[in-house]
Amino acid sequence: MTTAGETDLARLLATMEPSVREGEFVLVCLPEAVPVPVEATVVEDEGITHVVRREIADEQGWPYDFVAGWVTLQVHSALAAVGLTAAVSSTLAAADIPANVIAGFFHDHILVPIDDVEESVALLRRLSAAS
Repeated sequence: MTTAGETDLARLLATMEPSVREGEFVLVCLPEAVPVPVEATVVEDEGITHVVRREIADEQGWPYDFVAGWVTLQVHSALAAVGLTAAVSSTLAAADIPANVIAGFFHDHILVPIDDVEESVALLRRLSAAS
């Protein structure tokens, strides 16, 4: 397995290949880790933010106020790459779409409002084609 990701911004944008992970996702803030499947976790001083599938949050009775679609940029971006997040978030911001970015080791993931998933992917594909 290679661990070297792409750092060239032009290549990152041209080959980012946004795809949608099926389902609806929510962010919940809880005081501790949970014994259910989570998609991502961020530990903060105020609590632990878990990204979970909406149906899990509903089953557990956890409150949330943001229902997201999950867009993954399929390019293997290096953690030290500069500009990809800015280019993606700027493109979405210009269309008034919030972008909540999670960086994984291999890929960047963008949580956008569930109703804006299709438009987000179309905008990112246009950005990629123009690069």
